[in-house]
Amino acid sequence: MTKKKGKRIIAIDPGYDRIGIAVFESGMLISSECFTPPKAAFGERLKKIFRRVNAVIARYKPESLALETLFFSKNQKTALRVAEARGIIELAGAEAGIPVFEYSPQVVKIAVTGSGNASKDGVIRMVEKLVPLERKKRLDDEYDAIALGIAHYSSLR
Repeated sequence: MTKKKGKRIIAIDPGYDRIGIAVFESGMLISSECFTPPKAAFGERLKKIFRRVNAVIARYKPESLALETLFFSKNQKTALRVAEARGIIELAGAEAGIPVFEYSPQVVKIAVTGSGNASKDGVIRMVEKLVPLERKKRLDDEYDAIALGIAHYSSLR
């Protein structure tokens, strides 16, 4: 008898310099990474992000995509660039027919730590307690994607 697989999701912390990607199945982390598109013209970076997200979707065939909403930044240029990258990620999900769920940073912090005002270090410490992680160096974006996946799974219950 073949074991039926559980719900598979992709959680993405959007950015244009780096994006965190985490893939979960049945609530267990099965893959995570921090993708850094090569330094190039902005349009080229967006194309690389789009291709990477499409490759992850094609490989893992998720049932949903969790995406962090934008927070308001003092630097408007940065906020606009992140918004454009977010749009590319949403497009990849839409083209694959995957529903996109959005979560604010505060909702993610509450799901992971119990406090919407948790520090980045507090979120990282809780992620390390909640999810078995292989030993490797991770950037904040990867931890953020893992935390987002935890929040998405908790909302699906």
